[in-house]
Amino acid sequence: MTESPNIDEQNIEGESIEHYVIRLAETKAKHVATKHSDSIVIGSDQALECDGKILGKPGSHENAKQQLMAMSNKTLSFYTGLCVINSNTGKSEKDVIIYRVSFRKLAEAEIEDYLLKEQPYNCAGSFMSEKLGVSLMSKMEGEDPTALIGLPLIRLCVMLRNQGIKLP
Repeated sequence: MTESPNIDEQNIEGESIEHYVIRLAETKAKHVATKHSDSIVIGSDQALECDGKILGKPGSHENAKQQLMAMSNKTLSFYTGLCVINSNTGKSEKDVIIYRVSFRKLAEAEIEDYLLKEQPYNCAGSFMSEKLGVSLMSKMEGEDPTALIGLPLIRLCVMLRNQGIKLP
């Protein structure tokens, strides 16, 4: 079952990006865990750092355009916070997974075209690598490419095994 808790996703002034994404992932997981006893709850959240600023979900076309223009011709790190809570035992585990993406030089017209086609306004960094957003990149680096999509499945499998879940 998927449940999306309605929490404040604003970063706290001076908060590191690592702390920000893990705080949101843990807050989401704890919120859902209180409603679902005897469950394994997964919380995840993602942001990236660009020019010293934490970028999350743009929320609008104009914000997305500004984000992508700022990301053009740069290599940036995406940070995904992951938290797994066993609401039955109270055991929890959390981690931050980093994935680097190099963006090619982007023209304003291509950014506009991409945004109109994909409308990634609810995605950190204003693009979806699993769709047309891959065309904006020149290179991807990291241990778990699923982290870029927002749920690092390799690390999640380790956490689930640590909770006693049997996976192949």
